[in-house]
Amino acid sequence: MRNTESREMYLETIYTLRKKGNRVRAIDVAEQLGFSRPSVSNALKFLKKEGLLYLDEANEIVLSKQGEEQAERVYERHKVLTRFLINLGADSTMAEQNACRMEHIISDELFEIIKNKIKEEENK
Repeated sequence: MRNTESREMYLETIYTLRKKGNRVRAIDVAEQLGFSRPSVSNALKFLKKEGLLYLDEANEIVLSKQGEEQAERVYERHKVLTRFLINLGADSTMAEQNACRMEHIISDELFEIIKNKIKEEENK
């Protein structure tokens, strides 16, 4: 899978579905993302080949350690950026939608600045 944003989107989706306590199957990912089942199956094959996930004995999708680490990083970015945009005055829907796009392109340095600013403001 060449596209980092696409990879991260799949990993984050699997991570959040699992975090909610749900079983995660290809159909669940397809429904969550609004993609066709064949598209999701192809993407999952690439992610499996990259060592980011595997299928367990019940054919549920499980993130590998590396996949989980990447997913947690993207999820943290999403949550922090959403909170930051809401603090700037965006409504929650606008903040969620924009954070979802921003999380994939923001530099590590700028993300750390934003993250530290939010922590600083929350500690006031």
